[in-house]
Amino acid sequence: MELNNFWKTLPAPHFALAPMEDVTDTVFRELVAGTSAPGNLHVVFTEFMSVDGFLHEKGRDKAKHRLLVSEQERTVLKKNGIRIVAQIWGSDPEKFYRAARIIAGDDQFDGLDINMGCPVKKIVKHNACSALINVPETAREIVQATREGSGLPVSVKTRIGFNHVVTEEWITHLLEVRTAAIILHGRTQKMQSEGVADWNEVRKAVELRDTLQSDTQILGNGDVSSYADGLERARKYQADGVMVGRGIFHDPFFFAAVPQQGHQARLKLLQQHLERFNTQWGREKNFAILKRFFKIYVHSFDGAGEMRALLMDTRNCSEALQVIKEYNVHA
Repeated sequence: MELNNFWKTLPAPHFALAPMEDVTDTVFRELVAGTSAPGNLHVVFTEFMSVDGFLHEKGRDKAKHRLLVSEQERTVLKKNGIRIVAQIWGSDPEKFYRAARIIAGDDQFDGLDINMGCPVKKIVKHNACSALINVPETAREIVQATREGSGLPVSVKTRIGFNHVVTEEWITHLLEVRTAAIILHGRTQKMQSEGVADWNEVRKAVELRDTLQSDTQILGNGDVSSYADGLERARKYQADGVMVGRGIFHDPFFFAAVPQQGHQARLKLLQQHLERFNTQWGREKNFAILKRFFKIYVHSFDGAGEMRALLMDTRNCSEALQVIKEYNVHA
């Protein structure tokens, strides 16, 4: 049994920041949490980490950076009452058990999440993530093994099907193994990120949960464009919570009291991001990872295109910070 299922204590609707590869590291989570208004953001997730890599002697260090929680981030999360969940993926229940024991032993996380939704073909090919929708018995064993190994509440981020929609059958399996929370993306694996997320399937999962008298939390995911949109979707589709993924790329102040702030506020946040990334990672992480963020911060003002082009040509944080400094001098 979980020692403390925090999911049951969250206000409704609760909001979570989605786990995203090379995006939601400790630095970005710290920034998003730091700009969120009190009570607007409740849970953040790490980047997803392979249990195979984590348990492999040579791959351990590379895998562990995905689970790093800096002291600065921990301080911000604690101040704002935000929980942190480690997301892991794989296909072998025994490895989930072993990895969960180690991760829980560090006493850093409030819960563990199992990725059963990633649609990337090279991962699906290894019978992991969204491929687990096709082997529900293995998926059930993984949930049970992770819970037994960690003693933490175990959630699952998943989709409404693989090649076609199987929400009722699939979610029933996850509810039967007492999953603490289910984050349901309203697309199949086949859809990838195309088409429109079907939130009617989220409501179907909620109704199924209620029929089975389960206390599993159901969060909807997909196409949430703003905080207000998330609130409306939670109300309309009766979800306990909402997970935000790509929406954060459209507005880094998504959870702030005043979203869509002016370009000077965005540039200041980019400066903070560069400084914290440099301090936290130095040369441990490739600077090129940051280039995907430039469009988030630099847009919708005169000279934005030219500034982005200059930033894309930079080779390190110092050069990028210099671009911002020169812009501010001439602004």
